[in-house]
Amino acid sequence: MDDDFQRILENGISFGRGGERRDADSGKVKTKAKKKKYITGAHGSGSARQKAKYRQQRANRHK
Repeated sequence: MDDDFQRILENGISFGRGGERRDADSGKVKTKAKKKKYITGAHGSGSARQKAKYRQQRANRHK
């Protein structure tokens, strides 16, 4: 029992998943909103076109 207690004092308690973290997915796009078609409004959605128009206006504001 003392060994377990000493190990906990030295290392702490981890309630998360065991094993290694997977950073292989870090380069992937996780939401549709970050994809180029959605940013430019090219996929056909009216709201996305409107947002793309606002983004373009904001980008051209101080030029």
